[in-house]
Amino acid sequence: MKTIPSFTIDHIHLKRGIYVSRKDQVGGEVVTTFDIRMKEPNREPALHVGALHTIEHLAATYLRNDPEWQDRIVYWGPMGCLTGNYLLMRGDLESKDIIELMQKTFRFVAEFEGKVPGTDPMDCGNYLLHDLPMAKLESAKYLHEVLEQMSEENYIYPEKQ
Repeated sequence: MKTIPSFTIDHIHLKRGIYVSRKDQVGGEVVTTFDIRMKEPNREPALHVGALHTIEHLAATYLRNDPEWQDRIVYWGPMGCLTGNYLLMRGDLESKDIIELMQKTFRFVAEFEGKVPGTDPMDCGNYLLHDLPMAKLESAKYLHEVLEQMSEENYIYPEKQ
């Protein structure tokens, strides 16, 4: 079997950041998949599932309501390895195109107060698995340490050595 592209990335040297994971043609339009990497794989603890689940709910809600970008959002969801999220967007985009959007998104999560959207039993398949305090902490950490300090190493996947 052919190795899928996400398994060809050098996870040993991968930094936190925003990466273009792939671009696909769908119905004559480009869909860009972004790797929103919040943790350095295999070098720091993964995100707690409750925090990641809450980030998913809040970020997806924010993105699908953003007046400038809402019509381009296809999907926001967690990575199985618990080190970040995937964002799929309509359009042939680059990481630098969405930095401000990601800053606003993670600021929204970091500062969120109140009831997390979609956390009632009728709305969510695992409504008890949420952790707003940790979601806020992890989002603020990513915002301040990564999104507000972006450099080339946070945009371009490292070459396998």
